[in-house]
Parts: sequence; C-alpha cells; structure tokens
Amino acid sequence: MTVKLYNTLTKEKSNFVPLNGNEVRIYSCGPTVYNYAHIGNFRTYVFMDNLRRVLEYNGYTLKHVMNITDVGHLESDADEGEDKMEKAARKENKSPYEIAKFYTEAFFKDMDKLNIERPEIIAKATEHIPEMLEFAKEIVKNGYGYETSTAIYFDVSKLDKYPVLSNRNVEDQIAGARVEVDPEKRNPYDFAIWIKAPENHIMKWDSPWGLSYPGWHLECSAMSRKYLGELFDIHTGGVDHIPTHHENEIAQSKGAFGKIPARYWMHVEFLQVDGGKMSKSLGNVYTISQLEEKGIEALAYKLFCYTAHYRTKLNFTFEGALASQKALNRLRESYLKHQKGKDDVNDKFLQECKEKFIEAVNDDINLPLAMGIVWELARHEVKSKKIADLLLDFDRVLGLDLKNSEDYLNKQKEIDVPEEVKELIEKRKKARENKAWALSDEIRDELKEKGYIVKDTKAGMTLEKI
Repeated sequence: MTVKLYNTLTKEKSNFVPLNGNEVRIYSCGPTVYNYAHIGNFRTYVFMDNLRRVLEYNGYTLKHVMNITDVGHLESDADEGEDKMEKAARKENKSPYEIAKFYTEAFFKDMDKLNIERPEIIAKATEHIPEMLEFAKEIVKNGYGYETSTAIYFDVSKLDKYPVLSNRNVEDQIAGARVEVDPEKRNPYDFAIWIKAPENHIMKWDSPWGLSYPGWHLECSAMSRKYLGELFDIHTGGVDHIPTHHENEIAQSKGAFGKIPARYWMHVEFLQVDGGKMSKSLGNVYTISQLEEKGIEALAYKLFCYTAHYRTKLNFTFEGALASQKALNRLRESYLKHQKGKDDVNDKFLQECKEKFIEAVNDDINLPLAMGIVWELARHEVKSKKIADLLLDFDRVLGLDLKNSEDYLNKQKEIDVPEEVKELIEKRKKARENKAWALSDEIRDELKEKGYIVKDTKAGMTLEKI
C-alpha cells in the first residue's frame, strides 16, 4: 500500500517512503503549558493522531517525539513580550514548574478523552537545557550566531535561502519587521536562540553568556536531533508555525549542521469559530471541558474534525458539534446492531469498501472521503457481524473507540439533572395531571432553553440532554 502525503516544503503531494526501512521518525510541536489547550490546538493533535494511525495501519513502526514547552515561549512567536510560563506563574501566584505540571496533566487528560495515541517520546524543554545550549554553541561557532546585550541572535543573512517553507520575499519580511524590539540586531528579522535573563527572571541557567534561557525555536531543533537524528521523516504542526517557528527551526539546523532536518513538513489549517477567527478577546476560545458541559463529547469533536480535510479551514459552530454528537451516537448504534446481526453480507462488497477506505486515508489522510465509506457500511440494510468487524478495523484509523460503543451510550442515559430542572419537570407533571396543556407546553419550551428535551411516551415522561 502506498501512502501519499502533502509536503509544505515541496508544495506537492508525493509517495511517502521512510528514510530507514519500515520505521517512520516523526517530530510534532507540542503545547506550551501555560493554560488549557483549546479546541483549535486539538485540531492539530487530532491530525497528529490520524497520521500516526494511518502509518500504523499501513504496517509502519513509529518513533515519534512531541515536545512540552515549559520555558522560552515569549508572548509573541517572535522575540517580543515576556515568557508565557513566567507570566502565568505570576498571575496564578505559583512557580512556573507548578504551572507546567498542572497544565501538562490537563493536556494529557484531554488527549485521553480524544483517544489520541501518545507519541513514543514526550520531551520537556526544561529537561533538555544542556542539549539546547550545545546546539546554540554550534550555531555561534559556525558563524551564524552573534551576541548583543540582551540575547544571542541567529543571523539569517548568512543562510543561502530564508524563508524556505512560506516562500515569502525576505525584503517583505524586512519591511514588516519590528526593529524596535532590539536595535542591536543586525537585521530586523534575526531571531533569538538564547536570551539573557533579567535579574527577576525565575527560569534561568548558566551559559557562556551568563544566566539565561533558551529561545522557543531552539528546543524543537535540539530535541528532534537528540531523539531522531539530524535527518528524520516528518515534522508536524499548525499552519501558524510555518512563517516563524518552523522557518526558524530549519534555519537553526542549517546553521548547526547544514541540513533541513525533516523531509516532510505537514501543517494543519486553522479552526475558525462561527466563520471568524478564534480569539480570547472575542470570547470564543473553547476547551474540551466547555464542550462537555454542553453535552458534546471529546470524541464527537474528533468526529467533527473529520468533516473537513486537515489542509482546509474548518468552521466550528455548536450546531455543527451537536450534529456530530448525534452522528457519533448513530454510528455507535449502527455498530452495535451489526455486531448483533445474524445475516451474511457479500465478501466482495466488504473488500471493495475496504479498498476504498484505504485509498481515501492513504491519499493525504482524506478522512471526509473515508467517512463516506464508513457511513455506507453503518447504514447497510443487512445487519452483519462482518460489517461490525470491518468498522472496528477502520476505527484503527478513526480512533473513535467504537468497541466501547455500548458503554458510551449507557453513560449518556445517566443524565445528571440540576435541581432547577427537576423542579420544572415536577411542575410540568402536575400541569399535565391537571390538563393545563398551555402551562405544560410553556415548561417544555423552558426546559429546551436550558438544554433538555422532554418527551411524553406511553411509559411516561423521558428527558434527554440536547
């Protein structure tokens, strides 16, 4: 089976062949653990999971590294503002290490809810200071770094080409760059690889340049080389990493050992909210927990991500996410019906479905197309365990945990009803007993506004969370 992947570096889709036999070496940019990761962040990690699963489905073994940024990421992706970890620590009156521990644990809890496979190696920036320092020394030794009173900068003008991923004109970058960040920089688009720490800075280490700390871009270069070598197969991240973070990773690696470190650079497009940008100032940055509060499971959000190809923008709405929750439940119900089915189904039909599914996921991870085949099977009028088994096989890529469908469906029946809702239900029961139909309808509408649908059946009144 041939896997085709789109490469941001070459701007084309091509057959993927690993560098080292059957092993695929991957580096993924992980979270900066100063706050809860939001659903925009998790679109990137859902893709990371899909990539892993598709490669494993094709028989490859993986050596996959993901970093945890717990130092060095300034407020902007360039060299402006203060370290995000220190700012969060001051705001919450904790140490940066306490902040990192809390939000790292929260991140992995959400990863587990999304049924995202963990990379083989999780690398924390603060645990790799010696490797980063050595990398910075090599850059300076090779003539690509220079010192100012505030930092050690990478001299981009020494490179044969910069940038290489975004293909923007350097002159355009110069025109748009902020010179006032550090007037000692030789070029306004040079970036910091090592930053001299102010006296009140908490996170700092000894270096040839005094007490200081690494720049954000440096950690990925140093840790990918440590675990994957100077040249590896795939580097992943969001499209926001292309113009700055990933360009600077490439620049650093070329400065240290003369190579672009990854052969394939894969990027996930933005998640929009209600057709616009996700922004804290707009109040539309949502977490997995906030979705759950509205009755949307993490796995429903994962299924929602499959409604668009990873290289196209995806527009999040609560209506769309709730539709994905209903779709996920339908898929679970269909899987269980097939699992209990006694009928036979044509093996040729199943083989054709499998071939179509493989063709879709192997074509640059086209999950919207693959889901069409999944639904064709799920809705098949013949109920057969063979179909259930094939859906489970496809779930090796989808990661929707279909094998535990019954547990999820049973759990949803156990609705934790707030007291005010219970009171309204009792009030409605009395209204119906007294044949006060208008009042009964009013209470039904009020319950709907609170997120609950009430149904009147022969067995009595039932309540469902929207």
